[in-house]
Amino acid sequence: MPSTISIEHGAAIPSGLDDDVLIAIGVRQGQLETDAPDVVAAFAAASGFEGKVGQTLLTSSGESARLLVGLGEEPKASDFRKIGAAIGTASLKSPAVVADVLEALEPADRVVAASALAQGLILGTYRFDEYQATPESVKLNEALIVAKGGAKVGAAVAQGVEIAEAVAFARDMVNMPGGDLIPKEFANRAVAAGKAAGLDVEVWDKAAIKKAKLGGLLGVNKGSAQEPRLVIMRHNPEGKAKGKVALVGKGLTFDAGGLSIKPAGSMETMKNDMGGGAAVIGAMLLVPLLAPKLEVTAFIPMTDNMLGGDAMRVGDVLTARNGKTMEVLNTDAEGRLILSDALSLAAEEKPDAILDAATLTGACMVALGDRMAGVMGNNEELVQRVLASAQDQGELAWHLPLPEHLRSTIDSDIADLRNIATKPFGGSLTAGLFLQEFVDGIPWVHLDIAGPAFSSAAWDETTKGGTGYGVRTIAGVLASWSKLSAS
Repeated sequence: MPSTISIEHGAAIPSGLDDDVLIAIGVRQGQLETDAPDVVAAFAAASGFEGKVGQTLLTSSGESARLLVGLGEEPKASDFRKIGAAIGTASLKSPAVVADVLEALEPADRVVAASALAQGLILGTYRFDEYQATPESVKLNEALIVAKGGAKVGAAVAQGVEIAEAVAFARDMVNMPGGDLIPKEFANRAVAAGKAAGLDVEVWDKAAIKKAKLGGLLGVNKGSAQEPRLVIMRHNPEGKAKGKVALVGKGLTFDAGGLSIKPAGSMETMKNDMGGGAAVIGAMLLVPLLAPKLEVTAFIPMTDNMLGGDAMRVGDVLTARNGKTMEVLNTDAEGRLILSDALSLAAEEKPDAILDAATLTGACMVALGDRMAGVMGNNEELVQRVLASAQDQGELAWHLPLPEHLRSTIDSDIADLRNIATKPFGGSLTAGLFLQEFVDGIPWVHLDIAGPAFSSAAWDETTKGGTGYGVRTIAGVLASWSKLSAS
């Protein structure tokens, strides 16, 4: 990612640039003759460049190369992540880029767009090369954004960089192999990142987890050679807090399925099964910046789901933190088991609301595809806030129901609950109904991010592999927090 993104106040491109600096110029669709330099307008038209959002054309004019970047017919602030990613990707062979693309916006929109542009520049050029003997040497080292708007636009650029770095942290965690990002290592990295952000971070080892009676987490961990961890991250504001929110993230560092073993092909991306935990950690890193007056606590249970000699068996009954018993009828439905404990702990804090994120069900991918999260909850106002934040942050999400008529399908003959439904329909919905049993009636929303947490291809600011999905949506909800009307 770029080592430096800075802001140049004013409308003019600075003089004295080195010859190898790439200058990106925004062009509105249908305004080629107006927005593009005269010397390249005819060439652009002949090349099929129309100015569609994110469309680019590399040309030259004078000493420095020019990159024409499409802004669309009516540029919107929400498009600038895609625009920033397009600039960054096209500029990878240049040591620096000057982005002059914000002037087509109204002044009020430039602040939001400047943040999105910085995010796109960083996230679109993200690379995970920790395991490459010869990492890719071509990268964008520096970017300068030229814009009017003074200190507000400058602050927005700085904020966009912080948001992108939090998303990149989550991507790094998801991209790490499960054999390296074992629970202890995941916890250590959460501690380091959290403390650097000014958070209080506590880690429970196996002994502490036993003492706390986290039976779901302990049950899933039985087949593993790696001890579990529970990470608790806290932001306690100075003075009176404007509210209190709890976050929960699934930290399943690798999912082999347990004794209900997955097929080999289905395990290929199961290092991503801690994507919800990574997203929650990433969002927590932004709380001091975006929601400094809000009290926020996050609970991330961490284990892998393996097949060791004493692995959790089909038919076993586990007791969650809140005392409810859970009959395990499929060991590959383990995420809800470890979340039962974390949600119970969150509910004990008596927050105004609980948000959880988890790569929970393949059924959600069947319903919504691999780019969209399912959003479920017991409070319509909170659900709508999450959906609105997802839209603002450019993360696709869709509201799914929690049908009461499906609740009986997770009743067990010998325990309080069974971890899979008696019918093979609505798997993401019955998983949500299961989780609802552990929030003690507190306003709660569940994000099933099984699809968008990991991408098989690059698109817009999303690169192949871990996406960091959920960091921006959750952080956006926290940044705009106000008391729920029903609270």
